[in-house]
Amino acid sequence: MSKNPPPIGAAAPLLEAHGLCGWYGAAQILFDVDLQVRRGEVVALMGRNGAGKSTTLKAVMGLLAKRRGSVSFMGHDISKREPHEVARMGLGFVPEDRRIFTDLTVRENLEVGRQPPRHWADGSAAPEWTLSALFELFPNLGEMPDRPGGRMSGGEQQMLTVARTLMGNPYLVLLDEPSEGVAPVIVEQMAHMILQLKSQGVSILLSEQNMHFAELVSDRAYVLEKGQIRYQATMAELAANEEVRRAYLSV
Repeated sequence: MSKNPPPIGAAAPLLEAHGLCGWYGAAQILFDVDLQVRRGEVVALMGRNGAGKSTTLKAVMGLLAKRRGSVSFMGHDISKREPHEVARMGLGFVPEDRRIFTDLTVRENLEVGRQPPRHWADGSAAPEWTLSALFELFPNLGEMPDRPGGRMSGGEQQMLTVARTLMGNPYLVLLDEPSEGVAPVIVEQMAHMILQLKSQGVSILLSEQNMHFAELVSDRAYVLEKGQIRYQATMAELAANEEVRRAYLSV
């Protein structure tokens, strides 16, 4: 499975965080995290369980009660914005725990996420997603549009959560542990989906600890340990660095 090359002549980062700190109650989880994602780029946040990957995504999205630092998206400071405001600006979030509406059908779940089409700053059209386009991207969902969410497998629910987020026509998607707890065939479909999104100009910041999966889809990687960035490089450089992988990623 081949990757598209990084964007040529990429302008300012689409998403950028500086000095990002985050707390759960009195416990500080993130310590001065700096990261950026450019247009058309897939960036992996790598690390063991408890390293702070999911917390970083939540902090970016504004889902932590207490955070500090700056976050900019599409040239706008979103550090003080509420999550629903950030979502309306075109930043999508796919949580690890899925949070689908179990009593609604696949089609109804997707309609819940619908937002208007978007355009880039230069006036060109951003990726636009319709039900038919999503059913083509996720054939499993296309075979069950009227099935209630509660009668789907875990992998199918994961696909539905991603598809629902895409109905918001995001410029960038925060994707939390897409390969966690799903069957290998679903993992392969997720990898294919991410590469398809990238080819259409959608940027992705994903939290992941599956090295093989991250290597298939990512351009760059940040490695987290105990809430701090310990290493950053291209995905190829991380894959070739056994010392770093042993220190921060091996179980």
